[in-house]
Amino acid sequence: MDKQTAYLRAVDVDYSYRLAKKMEDFRTNEALGFRTAGSRAEIETGRMLAEEMERAGLRDIHMDEIIIDSWEFKKAVMRFEDSRGDLHEFLLSAYQADFVTDGFASFLVEDLGKGTAADYEGRDVKGKLVMVDINQREEWWINFPVYQAHIKGAAALIAVQENGYGEIDDTALNAQDLAGPADAPAFSMSRADAAVLRRELKENGSVRVELDAHTRVRENQPAYNVWGTIPGKRSDKILLTAHYDSYFSGFQDDNTAVSMIISMARSLISSGYRPEHTIVVCALAAEEWGVINSKYDWSAGAWNQVFKKRPEWRGSTVVDLNFELPAHAHDRRDAIRGVYEYRDFLENFLRNLPSQVDPREAYPDGITVYAPVETWSDDFSMAIGGIPSAVNDFSGGRFMETHYHSQFDNEAFYDEKVYRFHHQLYGLLVMAFDRTAVAPLNPAEIFRQLRRSIRPVTGEEDGEALRILMEKNDQALKTAEKLYEQVQEKNRAGIRDDRLQRGLLALFQKSQDYFVRLDWQDSVLFPQEAVQNNLRALRAAEGFLEAGDAASALEAVYAIDNSRYGFLFDREVYLYFTEYVLHQPEDRLQWGAGRIVRHENLYGLVERLKEKQKRGCRDLKEELEMAKKVEAQQKICYDDDIRYITRSVEKLIDEMKKLEEG
Repeated sequence: MDKQTAYLRAVDVDYSYRLAKKMEDFRTNEALGFRTAGSRAEIETGRMLAEEMERAGLRDIHMDEIIIDSWEFKKAVMRFEDSRGDLHEFLLSAYQADFVTDGFASFLVEDLGKGTAADYEGRDVKGKLVMVDINQREEWWINFPVYQAHIKGAAALIAVQENGYGEIDDTALNAQDLAGPADAPAFSMSRADAAVLRRELKENGSVRVELDAHTRVRENQPAYNVWGTIPGKRSDKILLTAHYDSYFSGFQDDNTAVSMIISMARSLISSGYRPEHTIVVCALAAEEWGVINSKYDWSAGAWNQVFKKRPEWRGSTVVDLNFELPAHAHDRRDAIRGVYEYRDFLENFLRNLPSQVDPREAYPDGITVYAPVETWSDDFSMAIGGIPSAVNDFSGGRFMETHYHSQFDNEAFYDEKVYRFHHQLYGLLVMAFDRTAVAPLNPAEIFRQLRRSIRPVTGEEDGEALRILMEKNDQALKTAEKLYEQVQEKNRAGIRDDRLQRGLLALFQKSQDYFVRLDWQDSVLFPQEAVQNNLRALRAAEGFLEAGDAASALEAVYAIDNSRYGFLFDREVYLYFTEYVLHQPEDRLQWGAGRIVRHENLYGLVERLKEKQKRGCRDLKEELEMAKKVEAQQKICYDDDIRYITRSVEKLIDEMKKLEEG
């Protein structure tokens, strides 16, 4: 029997399902679940997983201690008696902040609509609970209305998901990363319970409730990344990761992923597979949240593992295969999302799947490859750490809007066919990587994508600088293609070349350092793309300003950096969540550190346009001049970016030539 067939026969999704359910035994909140960063429940789950890894046959088991900010959410119960004498009691979810009542405490509730600055006009909310509607997918994140309530003196904010998350049912609660300070607390209330409370507010003007809550964060606490190995003939590694912290029971996110990587290792071992590379199976802590008061407060476990605890994994790991929500079909088509440099290898792997593994049994439209990796999951932290990564793509479909991060993420939405297919597919992908003599990284792909990303907007950019960049990029592309031919030849012949592999991984790390940037919405960009997007929005805004159309100009300005929040929240809120990105220690920003390098503060322009729109004033000459000054500055930034990229490309050319020459 060949190795692939032996593995496929050994796949045991029933084992995986049972382990995923067993993880639910450990919870901080008895009613709702929750295994949060550094909590007792997370640590106990980690110990259980370490024991399970040993039973599965993994060797060299570790519980690596990392230091994160911890959150323990034990309870949040609200009750009140309505004007008819009926008693109502609601379970609430919580966000990562301090709020401990030591029993039921009395509060007045105010309904503040959307919780924007305008909603507070003429309202006194000091010491009260403020209830607001929120749609985090299409409008703004939870930290903005929470901090707005905080600076107005509210005791806490109660968020009601009107859309975006928890759409499956009116009883759905939600939890997300707070991305704000610990002294600005927030809770989640279901739409059904909010409707009851709002009826009473409408009838009587105010409602006094009792709240019994215990949610607490602590800085610099231990958490544990749990890992074991299938020892290989080589010390370089193939890494399998998934996170074991969760909101609610976390069946899909991410119990089934953690149990899958342990089950895959168990099946490889029981099938008799003997790897060339050392296979590392790592259950990561603190993915959902792990840093107080940071825009980049998730993926703390992964970032700490590769940057702090095990930096030696960087430069010696061929690939990290990360997993999220693998037991549900998020769309009709499945996808592997990887770094640009692995697109070629992954596409070739999918073209050559054995007949026993047919994606159409689970996904009618088959399977494809997407690139690059995104910031939603731990694979991004791995990639910027120099470990080329991939993840089962989970961002499509409706699940994220309906069930994700709610109490409806449970086994009722388990899809055995999808789960089995992912066990099969990724076990075979582990074998495919294990067969390579040299990491099959294609550095040419990054230069192709860089070329596609350069789209000058105004026609007034430095043409000579752009010409030089294009020439250098073409040179880099040709050099990279020759280097990849060398990699392919080594792999076809099975000739191991440690020097070449180390050089490829170092080249990958430098490409991540040089080229990977983020915008204010956490999208992954090349360095010049944020300015390109700003210039495009500015040109549109200028056209509307010339026509005296303040409303349309505001819509255009909305797209520039984080200007969208200048429409809605006080200047103090806007500046707070701008400055904490630009001026915090790297350890607080983690994987976001240095990824945003510039910012245009257009709050004043937004306020002027709002005022003129309100008055119906069409004389926008002064605002037009303001926009043109911003454009002039952005053009300087763009030219600087192009010259920076050129220098980076030149450095990578030198590195590739050294590798090519041997």
